[in-house]
Amino acid sequence: MSKKGWLARLVAGTGLALIALQAVAYTQTSGGYNMPTGVTEIAHEVHGLHMKVFAVCTIIGVLVFGVMIYSIINHRRSRNPKPADFHESVKVEIAWTLIPFVILIGLAVPAAGTLIRMEDTRNSDMTVKITGYQWKWQYEYVGEDVSFFSTLSQESNAARQTGSGIDVTKVPNYLVDVDNPLMLPVGKKVRFLITANDVIHAWWVPEFAVKKDAIPGYINEVWTKIEQPGTYRGVCAELCGRDHGFMPIVVRAVPEEEFKAFLAAKKGGASEVAAAAPATMSDAAPVAAEAATPAATEVATAAAKPAAAKDEEPTELVKKGEKIYKANCAACHQADGTGLPPNFPSLHGSKVANGPADAHILQVLKGKNLMPPFPQLSDEDVAAVTTYQRQSWGNKGSVIQPSQVAALRK
Repeated sequence: MSKKGWLARLVAGTGLALIALQAVAYTQTSGGYNMPTGVTEIAHEVHGLHMKVFAVCTIIGVLVFGVMIYSIINHRRSRNPKPADFHESVKVEIAWTLIPFVILIGLAVPAAGTLIRMEDTRNSDMTVKITGYQWKWQYEYVGEDVSFFSTLSQESNAARQTGSGIDVTKVPNYLVDVDNPLMLPVGKKVRFLITANDVIHAWWVPEFAVKKDAIPGYINEVWTKIEQPGTYRGVCAELCGRDHGFMPIVVRAVPEEEFKAFLAAKKGGASEVAAAAPATMSDAAPVAAEAATPAATEVATAAAKPAAAKDEEPTELVKKGEKIYKANCAACHQADGTGLPPNFPSLHGSKVANGPADAHILQVLKGKNLMPPFPQLSDEDVAAVTTYQRQSWGNKGSVIQPSQVAALRK
């Protein structure tokens, strides 16, 4: 085979390989190597822009590498020992300046339009406030008096523990499932107000083409309008601490009637053991640490203050408190209360668990230092979890009743 024939085959093979890669990228969905096409208008636009840029890069790559390979082979020193002595060309200089400029303008104009539309939250049908915590999300339907926490599912949390012995490949949606998904109606423009309570998080759902930082003390806005019912998953996209990988996002898009029924159920006062906002705590603040998983009940309470129930038997409080503790505190303070020093102290002999009952209650309700408040827990739940801590691991604290919690709740 002649050298020119070999060169032609090489260039052709390179071009075909790049075209094949592009074809593969076009056919991939969210389960493949390419970015998902998405289920919103903005997601479709973003995917379209992505593929246009990919096509331009593929063409440029074929041309540039083709010329490079041709030059290396046909203008090597052994073949042309005397180098060319031509000088610069004004036409060539103008061409390779104008062509990239035209390409960039051609890509920038549609991209700018998409970015503007992504930020246009006007005329939204509803608003959801999203607050990031270490390590969970709180969702509040603004104007509906409905709010709940969404935390890593109990199955995933149990499987991720060191020495659990659980085969994670058999856990459904391992590390990308939650106890309380965010419910949204299909076909409605939803405005998101995104912030954080402790450190910087980022709320990211690829199928929506929505990714926004959640910054303490600052509110970012973004919106979506879901076209298809289904369950869509995302993650926190900002390195937010030790359990960064364990605060997934799950959104369920449902028909409007089903969404209305969901809101009605929430407003009906159905209760759950809500997942509390986690925090790093000192030994003087070892009461409810950052969340791992809330109880497996399905319906969450609103953040409204619940009425106190009558006093309960200490044994019942301890029994109930153990479940609340394991759902909210065990990931950091460990199921046996030994903690993970220095950030998550042991509860054995804790000054708070063995100290005045009022101080213990107030620390749970109002927080302290880096520990956020836990007002979303009912009086019964606060009484149960604090009593469990005060009566376990050799602690000698007093029993706390719901009426004591109600008296201090303000």
